[in-house]
Amino acid sequence: MAALERGLLLLTCFKQGDGVVGLAELAERTGLVKSTILRLAVSLERYNLIVRMPDGQYQLGSEVARLNSVFRESNDLERHIQPILAKLAVETEETATFYVRQGDVRLCLFRVNSPSNLRLDVQPGTQRPLDGSASAQLLQLFEQWPDAKPDLPPLPIYTSGVTTPHVASMSVPVIGHGDRLIGALSLAGPEVRLSEGRSQLALPLLQAGLALCRSLGGDAEAIYRVPIALAT
Repeated sequence: MAALERGLLLLTCFKQGDGVVGLAELAERTGLVKSTILRLAVSLERYNLIVRMPDGQYQLGSEVARLNSVFRESNDLERHIQPILAKLAVETEETATFYVRQGDVRLCLFRVNSPSNLRLDVQPGTQRPLDGSASAQLLQLFEQWPDAKPDLPPLPIYTSGVTTPHVASMSVPVIGHGDRLIGALSLAGPEVRLSEGRSQLALPLLQAGLALCRSLGGDAEAIYRVPIALAT
């Protein structure tokens, strides 16, 4: 078990944007000694999970891409969420994202960027802290929902400059089957645009969130507290 955990530690230390990573950097990220990394790398290479380059640096192998493909095919969320994000980005001209909680961070699972040149460009797979931003607040508020039901703020939650200076975001929760939280649906962009258009952006975001809850089997009417006209 210890060897397996060290191997997984090595495999998962690769970050978004990594091309190749040297042995010294892998040792710093994992806390493992170089000799241990070299032994573990041999096994991971055997299963094409990492590749050792001619210059001695490492990169993720083709098996990681295959597993990612298997995950996406088995994960029905993309079929539901991606069209909603695309429609939301077109309607609002802001970046539409879908975050899920992953331990002590929030993970951007899906996104469609704003058509504007001045925008927040968030790549799927990006990890961000569970800070005071709108999506992070929702992921924490709804962590135990519906077993624990805290007092909820008006939706959508709006924050500005929390994770990134001069960037604002607004988010709504997405509830699925069993009324469990699936993730947070968000719009993000320059603070000057979102602050000025906050009331206009709220309606399509609420509509998109409610539509997603319904398509995923969640009963979100009590959470959204929206008029009948908005829900249709």
